Amino acid sequence: MADSPVQPRGPVRTTAPPSSPTADSPLQSAGRTAGRLLLGMFLVVAGVSHLTLARVAFRAQVPPWLPLDVDFVVVASGLAEIGLGFALLLLRKRRIALGWIVAAFFVAVFPGNISQFATGTDSFGLNSDLSRGIRLAFQPLLVFWALWSTGAWRAWRETRRSAR
Repeated sequence: MADSPVQPRGPVRTTAPPSSPTADSPLQSAGRTAGRLLLGMFLVVAGVSHLTLARVAFRAQVPPWLPLDVDFVVVASGLAEIGLGFALLLLRKRRIALGWIVAAFFVAVFPGNISQFATGTDSFGLNSDLSRGIRLAFQPLLVFWALWSTGAWRAWRETRRSAR
């Protein structure tokens, strides 16, 4: 370095810069990853059940006002769940976009849950207004789970924070 025309001033940094204050700790990151993988498995199982064992139960949840064939809706939503589930399991680098897509999917199927409540349709053991109402309350948690476990919500907050 003595022969170099450029001499460093001050201490030479030998470590990486500190992470941002919103970065996940290793434990938080592992929790998000586990949540994303669990959600992916949940979606694959639910999607397969649309096409097999629970097909009749899912048919009961399709709103009567929807202008599509009931079987088409059940099969299409099942295939969508399978695809989204595998995407969450396998496409780690696309997890933020997938978080928004999965959250939108949960919002899109919410009218079916509302319809089941409004029409008093029994399905999946939901045979009372109370049980159907409790299920309605859990749908926003699925949206939150998708956004949290993929880091989509955190990425959106960081983008907004850096735009200020």
